[in-house]
Amino acid sequence: MVQRTSELASEKDRSDRLLLNILPASTAEELKRKGSAQARRYEHCTVLFSDFKGFSTFSSRMDSDTLVAELDHFFRLFDQLCERYGLEKIKTIGDAYMCASGLPEPTSGHALNALLMGLGMLEAVERSNAERRAKGLQEWPVRIGLHSGPVVAGVVGERKFAYDIWGDTVNVASRMESNGEAGLLNISGPVYAQVMDYIEVRPRGPIRIKGKGEVQMYFVERLRPEYSADERGWLPVMAPQRGAMR
Repeated sequence: MVQRTSELASEKDRSDRLLLNILPASTAEELKRKGSAQARRYEHCTVLFSDFKGFSTFSSRMDSDTLVAELDHFFRLFDQLCERYGLEKIKTIGDAYMCASGLPEPTSGHALNALLMGLGMLEAVERSNAERRAKGLQEWPVRIGLHSGPVVAGVVGERKFAYDIWGDTVNVASRMESNGEAGLLNISGPVYAQVMDYIEVRPRGPIRIKGKGEVQMYFVERLRPEYSADERGWLPVMAPQRGAMR
């Protein structure tokens, strides 16, 4: 009886850990308690999209094992950065990586946290690509876009749960990425308004995007020297527990 109880407890622990790998903790708890999770609207979030420029072309020259291993390498780096800066990973689609700041728990520093996430991604990818250059391997040039605004978040599906977000903010964030350039962080006007005191940018002016019209865009050059822990300006001087600049 004692052994059976221990086995059941161990199995429950494994199931809980698996659920937390799919859903935010608060959503997973609600799902376990009620059997469903209520959709929620968040008025202030920042959404980040990234992909690898030229992926379809260079990935076609790789065998399947190498391709999956390379994607896994980069996505693990991004997962670690999500954990560091308090973002919620939403999903990956092919070579695209999507995450959001400001949910499931609202935070006033959502735009800054997402900015630091994006710069951290650039640093991590550049570090990996430098190692690849030295070995004569294919480099993976990343594009990243950020936009701030309201989103709706919820759980969809019955057999395979998926935590997802919807709304115009998500669509614009995707356009910010697709209208960016490899090795650069492209942010919208609403993001810039929240983080302008911390960064140096290259204004791009209003750029027309599909389904939205003209949107102000900025390439982030670097963190300002007083907020930067490295010469390039990608790594922050920050309080790790709060994700806020000192």
